[in-house]
Amino acid sequence: MREIVLDTETTGFEPSEGHRIVEIGAVELFNHMPTGRTYHQYINPQRDMPVEAFNVHGLSEEFLRDFPVFREVGQAFLDFVGDARLIIHNAKFDIKFLNFELGKAGLTHLRWENVTDTLAMARQKFPGSPATLDALCRRFGVDNSAREKHGALLDSEILAEVYLELIGGRQPDLVLAPVAEKRSTDAVSLDQNWRARPRSVPLPSRLSPEEAAAHEAFVSKIGESAIWKKFA
Repeated sequence: MREIVLDTETTGFEPSEGHRIVEIGAVELFNHMPTGRTYHQYINPQRDMPVEAFNVHGLSEEFLRDFPVFREVGQAFLDFVGDARLIIHNAKFDIKFLNFELGKAGLTHLRWENVTDTLAMARQKFPGSPATLDALCRRFGVDNSAREKHGALLDSEILAEVYLELIGGRQPDLVLAPVAEKRSTDAVSLDQNWRARPRSVPLPSRLSPEEAAAHEAFVSKIGESAIWKKFA
């Protein structure tokens, strides 16, 4: 499964008010693992840079002046994306801008049904908790110390790590592909029929007597309604 973790930087919040994309960064994942392939492009917005936007990403009008406009790089961007699923934080914002720019360039729009919004994922998984990229980095222990300002490629690389944590870390996809490819058809068939069986000797408890006593005291304070009593 091919996925593209993507981020953009812009001059403001609304393309309908004349704001434009100034940077696109993207990281390729295959089966939830980074492949090392990336896409990164600065874009000349052909307009001034509001101070509020500059304070966020640090990209000035003067710096961007010599880079191509979107219509000159739009097809290369689409070629990189291909038919991969897009992983974006606060996807409505980025897709709104990308489709506006693609439409102006006469290119194919990105399809919303092919997008995963990590902001929505985080809010569903951790309701009521902060769901910004920085907050999720703190939650998952992802190093974002290089993120002094927003940058599309750096933010995509960070988001890729956060996304893997949101879907359960790398464990769901820790498959030894080279070994699997060497297995015979019969062996693969046997694997598909494999079922876990009870251990002949149960594993010893890792709970200390002190911890068991503390837990029993805690449950006794709750009373008969304690859910733990159902499993006693």
